[in-house]
Amino acid sequence: MTDIKTAKPFLKWAGGKTQLIKDIERILPTQLTKQKFTYIEPFVGSGAVLFWMLNNFPKLEKAVINDINEDLINTYKTIASNPKELISILQILQDEFHSLEGNEDNKKVYYYKKRELYNSRKEEQSGQAALFIFLNRTCFNGLYRVNRKNEYNVPMGGYKKPTICDKENILAVSEALQKVEILNGDFEQTLNYADKNSLFYFDPPYKPLSETSSFNSYAKDEFNDNEQVRLRDFCSKLDVLNLTWILSNSDVKGKDENDNFFDELYSDFNIQRVEAKRNINANPDKRGKLTELLITNQTANQEYVRAI
Repeated sequence: MTDIKTAKPFLKWAGGKTQLIKDIERILPTQLTKQKFTYIEPFVGSGAVLFWMLNNFPKLEKAVINDINEDLINTYKTIASNPKELISILQILQDEFHSLEGNEDNKKVYYYKKRELYNSRKEEQSGQAALFIFLNRTCFNGLYRVNRKNEYNVPMGGYKKPTICDKENILAVSEALQKVEILNGDFEQTLNYADKNSLFYFDPPYKPLSETSSFNSYAKDEFNDNEQVRLRDFCSKLDVLNLTWILSNSDVKGKDENDNFFDELYSDFNIQRVEAKRNINANPDKRGKLTELLITNQTANQEYVRAI
């Protein structure tokens, strides 16, 4: 057997879905995934579920990913089309950043200069993608946050010699992305790429559990409650079209038992509460376990649903 490296997410990502994969696997429609099918992810983020699907389902014929974040999608497209140039730039960034280890002031100067260059949007495609990955690997907690001017504003993290250039994984991701259609825009456009054997997985910006926990300034336009309702309407449309979907979101009821926002919004569908971990908090005491929602229009797994 040739040693082919398995593609995995190339970003650290607040709210990445690696920890929910086993729960998602339990509610996957097996009758769909046993035949040729199309996988569609309208809010791709770091792509944890995408890469898991690509690695584990040989019948997956085509995948379609989308995100509103133009810089993120530029990075996916660069890895798909020009991985070697990207790797060469990342290697330089890694060597330069690692050479400053032990001198925090110089590291900060370097980080903030690169952040300023990134926000100028003057680099060509590969350079901009490399800066995107550099900032992701060196910033605080892998956050992606922008202000109203679409300027990235996350401070530097405290990592010692973080991996900035993971050559093997970038090449593996590039190979995996060859059967992926990469889109940049509103989530509703993904319907144009669906066929009758399509599985949608939605991982939208989560509804914040508190005023201070909002990490959904992920694009310059906020994904607010009206957008959550619009997404539900889209899911209802897919259901009418007999297309299968799974959606994850925060469990606001776990924070406030009187908050029935999602229970009411998705009352026509199967709602499950699954355990997750919160790792993104400046205060370590506030990190820990909480529940998240997995919602689906699947009825095939009723026994599992009842067991929850």
